[in-house]
Amino acid sequence: MATQPSPSPCSTSSCAVPCPLSRADAAALVEAARVLDAAGFMPQKSGNLSLRDGDGFLITPSGLPYAAMTADDLVRCGRDGAVRGSGRPSSEWRLHAAIYRARPDAMAVVHTHSPMATALSCARHPIPPIHYMVTLAGESGRRGIPCAAHATFGTEALAQSAVVALGAGLRATLLANHGVVALGATLAGAVALVREVENLAAQYLALRAARIDPVLLSEAELAEAAAMLGDYGRPV
Repeated sequence: MATQPSPSPCSTSSCAVPCPLSRADAAALVEAARVLDAAGFMPQKSGNLSLRDGDGFLITPSGLPYAAMTADDLVRCGRDGAVRGSGRPSSEWRLHAAIYRARPDAMAVVHTHSPMATALSCARHPIPPIHYMVTLAGESGRRGIPCAAHATFGTEALAQSAVVALGAGLRATLLANHGVVALGATLAGAVALVREVENLAAQYLALRAARIDPVLLSEAELAEAAAMLGDYGRPV
């Protein structure tokens, strides 16, 4: 999969938000959705992806199979989620809108129902810092991957639950009895992060199934790993 472009800031000092998205940005969003769907992260047309678009966002539509989706099917929404133009946005548009409002660093948001992460979310169990890759989720991995409090899908309550769990520094959280959501400075980064959360969930569940207690990384070990990963130039 080619690296997806991300919205770039306007060059003029008077512009405080990213420039409107290009056709290539929209095509990349569709391609990312298709890839995640093919990988089993989006069963039964579940999940949704978006990109910040000026003072709003561009999001995948509701109820459309990803294999049949095109850039023309994507829905533009304002900061408050109001549709700009035509189309019906994903039922989780409130989740995306809330994250963009709360987190200026979020340029992309990806929500999936990947099997292992969703299984843990059904136990309302966070992923502890068992592996250094947890640092990719932010805050040097100190909180691992938390699990946001349960709320019904598609509601403002769920959106606010996710925002609280993410706080000011985390980039991924499980959603209780639901799935996972991740944000990124780029679309590629957000996609990579949901994939890594799935890997971490699988590792943790394997340990639990084997009745082995994991040895958690210390804050010092996590901080060193976070610094090393930062040196590799992996923006998410």
